[in-house]
Amino acid sequence: MPSTFTTADEPLDVGIDDVPRCAKYAVSVVVPMFNERECLDSMLELLIDLSSQLDGEYELDFLLVDDGSSDGTGEMLRERVEQRPDFRVIHHEENRGIAAAIQTGIQNATHEIVASIDADGSYDPALIAEMTPLLVEGVDVVTASPYHPKGAVEGVAAWRIILSKAASKLYRVATGNKLFCATSCFRIYRRDAVLENTPENLGYVGVAELLWNVRNAGGVIIEHPATLRVRTAGQSKMKIASAARDHLRLMSRIVAQRVLKR
Repeated sequence: MPSTFTTADEPLDVGIDDVPRCAKYAVSVVVPMFNERECLDSMLELLIDLSSQLDGEYELDFLLVDDGSSDGTGEMLRERVEQRPDFRVIHHEENRGIAAAIQTGIQNATHEIVASIDADGSYDPALIAEMTPLLVEGVDVVTASPYHPKGAVEGVAAWRIILSKAASKLYRVATGNKLFCATSCFRIYRRDAVLENTPENLGYVGVAELLWNVRNAGGVIIEHPATLRVRTAGQSKMKIASAARDHLRLMSRIVAQRVLKR
């Protein structure tokens, strides 16, 4: 089925069958993790299955970034994957934030194409195979979007969706782009386009800031519709009040940067 996605400047409709395909895609998959012990085994099972399913068309390696977990996540990760050469565990000594964990993964990636995915099963990892071919020449980031007209949300609390959609709408105004979702962590990056664009905010807000940094540097970002589901286990680590405050601060800074450019 054709996938509709959006550039940073205007809507663009492209069928996935129209995108040139490589003989084999090499992708480093970054999974940021903080106290995800309850999700760990199901997440690893999904990733191992994905690697098996895509074998022959994709060369995948996995970077599991333990962001200073205190529940034994890091120890469990090392125990589970020590016999698998396609998995690496990177450990932050203290909790630095999800954007910092993603950036650590990008910095340590072995391939030019880097995917960042959630550890909680809220997105299907198989999206990697749908989104990676869209990272054609001239595109720097492909981001999954549940709020795209062809996206969907299943089982997630209504109040969380209302807040998230409101934030994305405000980012559209602040940045001047037409992206439906600014906060999704499930993305495909061109490594050299984001390696030097480290966000100042290293928590959840840094995920949105990284998109802005790419766009502000002249990069192109497109969206791919996705289904967001309730996490498979555990609880979200986001602190709503502080995240909302930091989002507003970032939006103010973005508006100021755009005004100064003019």
